[in-house]
Amino acid sequence: MNSVKLIGNVGREINVKEFDGGRAVTFSLATDENYINKSKEEVKSTSWHSIIAWGPLAQRCETMLEKGKMVSVEGKLSYRQYLNKENQTVRTVEIVAFKIEEITRTQEANA
Repeated sequence: MNSVKLIGNVGREINVKEFDGGRAVTFSLATDENYINKSKEEVKSTSWHSIIAWGPLAQRCETMLEKGKMVSVEGKLSYRQYLNKENQTVRTVEIVAFKIEEITRTQEANA
């Protein structure tokens, strides 16, 4: 099963793309992880994820999302590749979202 659930903060304003058949939005999501290293020091690590949403979810994202907002994203991993302007193959991993919800501060405290 290809399933991903992330909770993090929107890293930048969303990018809206219009197509003949509808629209898509893309944005970055920052997730944090804290742990104690061998030296007994707390280490904070941030990972960045590329998120894409299509259709009605994309339309909802346009009004719901803004930089810094905490959200829960459910979706699947998608691997793709393309040729850039220099004719080099670029490989990318993104999360294709099927559910995105805002996380309130109350929900964050209970997570």
